[in-house]
Amino acid sequence: MALVIVGLGNPGTEYEKTRHNAGRTAVELIASKEGLEEFVFNKTAKALVTKGSVGGENATLVLPETMMNLSGKAVMAFVKSPKAAKNLLVIHDDLDLPLGTVKMVFGRGSGGHKGVESIMRAIKTKDFARIRIGISAVGKQNQAKKVSGEEKVIKMVIGKFKPTEEASLKKVLKKVVEASQLFASEGIEAATMFANTR
Repeated sequence: MALVIVGLGNPGTEYEKTRHNAGRTAVELIASKEGLEEFVFNKTAKALVTKGSVGGENATLVLPETMMNLSGKAVMAFVKSPKAAKNLLVIHDDLDLPLGTVKMVFGRGSGGHKGVESIMRAIKTKDFARIRIGISAVGKQNQAKKVSGEEKVIKMVIGKFKPTEEASLKKVLKKVVEASQLFASEGIEAATMFANTR
């Protein structure tokens, strides 16, 4: 059964390279590394879509063109049942992780991420794989520096990565691509082990 790999973010040039679009950036990178064709707008799904081989397996790559908190609408077009969700991989930014960190999880709660919540509601299950990309500043003991207050959080997530963070981001995105390929070829356990090892 074909995989569905979804990169969360907001559409439009003003959101390009923002922290909130880390997942979208990662999926664009998977497509280019695997030599897939250009993304094409799919009207039904309200998403940019390309298909091809990832890690040697058939995959559909999806970039929702809705705002983040409506991502479920796009995913619903490709994942029709909780059973099909087992082949879904959602890649997204995560405020609870410091930049340079990546975590793969399966069947966990949304952690307050609006895009993930939207998908869980739309496909009526939380049993799918996710790769969380850390976007927060590194605080004490390598933990994410907490940002509090809605305004500050919004400013942070739609802010762009600083030039000093680009190298860290590049390394993380490379790891996300490899973890996604592993997920495709060898399944969740191998991919999780690889993704969650520092």
